[in-house]
Amino acid sequence: LTDYSIILLIKGGNLSSTNTYQELVRKTYGLVGYLILSALQFLYPFIAMISYNIITGDTLTKVFQRIPGVAPDNVLTDRHFIILLTTIIFTLPISLYRDIAKLGKVSLISLILTVVILVIVMVRTVTFSPQVPKSENAWIFAKSNAVQAVGVMSFAFICNHNSFLIYGSLEEPTLKNWSRVTHVSVSLALVISVVFAACGYMTFTGYTEGDIFENYCRDDNLATFGRFCYGVTVILTFPLECFVTREVIANVFFHGNLSTVFHIVVTVVIIAMATGVSLVYDCLGIVLELNGVLSATPLVFIIPTACYLRLSKERWNHSDNLISCLILAVGVLVMTVGFVLTILHPQECSHGKEMFYCFPSNVSFRNSTLPP
Repeated sequence: LTDYSIILLIKGGNLSSTNTYQELVRKTYGLVGYLILSALQFLYPFIAMISYNIITGDTLTKVFQRIPGVAPDNVLTDRHFIILLTTIIFTLPISLYRDIAKLGKVSLISLILTVVILVIVMVRTVTFSPQVPKSENAWIFAKSNAVQAVGVMSFAFICNHNSFLIYGSLEEPTLKNWSRVTHVSVSLALVISVVFAACGYMTFTGYTEGDIFENYCRDDNLATFGRFCYGVTVILTFPLECFVTREVIANVFFHGNLSTVFHIVVTVVIIAMATGVSLVYDCLGIVLELNGVLSATPLVFIIPTACYLRLSKERWNHSDNLISCLILAVGVLVMTVGFVLTILHPQECSHGKEMFYCFPSNVSFRNSTLPP
C-alpha cells in the first residue's frame, strides 16, 4: 500500500503540474486542504524528531555505562545531557544543510548500520531467547487492539512527506525511475522490518518494548554495540525529518524561500522545540502509535489517494481508481479505530528499567542455558 501510495503521489503531482506535496493538495483541495496537509506534514516529522531524541537518550546512555570508569552518577549516563550533547554536536550542524542531496552519503552510512543492527538482533535471537521466559498466549496472531500496530507500521514506512524532495534530487526525475527507486526502497524496508520484528518478538514475546534495545540487559556487550549503531543511525536520520519540517515552515510563511539568516533561525527553533519535548517526555511506544494513526496514516493512505481520485481522468472502474478507493477506506478505518484504541489501551512504558530476566537471581539459570 505504501509503495503504491508513493508512486500515486508523484502521478498526482504530474497531473497537476506541481512539484511539492503542499502545492498538489492546494491545487486539488484549496486553502483548507493545504493547511490541513501542512499541519500533518509538519507534525509527523516533528514528532519523529522527538522519538529519535528519546531513542538517542535511551541507547547511548547504556552504551556509556559500559565504558570502564563511568560511574552510574556520571554525566554521560544522564539522558538529558546525552540528548543535548548529540543535538549540539551532530544533529543541529547536519540539519543546517540546505540541499537534501548532500545527505546521500549520510543515508548510506545509516543503511549499513541498520543491517549491522539487524544481524545483532538475529544473533541474539538464537543466543539470548532461551533465557527469556515466554509470555502467556505469546503466539496468538492478533488481539483486539492490533490496529495500533498498523499505526506503528505506517510510521515506519512513511516517506510520502519527503517524496517530492527525493524525486527532485534524482538525476533523471521520471515516473519510471521513481517507480524503480520506490520498489527497491520499500521492498528493502519490508524485508528489514519483517526480519527485525520477527526476531525481536521471538526473543521477548509479550515483554517486547517499544524500543527493543530496552529489552536487552545492560551487561550485554553485543547489544551494547547494537545500541551504539542504533544511536548513530537515529542521529543520521534526524536531519531528514528536519528538512521536511523546515520546508513546511518555508512554504507556509515565507513563500518557499528562506534567507540564510532565517534558514538558520528556523532550523534552530525547530530543533530546540523537538529537543525540549524529548527532554520532558521519555516513553517511546505511545509516541510512535499516536504519530502513526494521527499523522502517518492520513499522509500515506488518505491524502494521496484523495488527490489522485479528484485529478484522475480515467473511468471510475480503472484499476488506479479502484485501488485508490480501497486504500482511502483502509486509511480512514485505521486512523479512526487506531486513535480510539491507543487512548483506551495505551502501551505500558518501562523506560530505563532493567528487565526482570536480567537480575542477578537469574544468573544461574542464564549460565546453565548458554556457555559464557
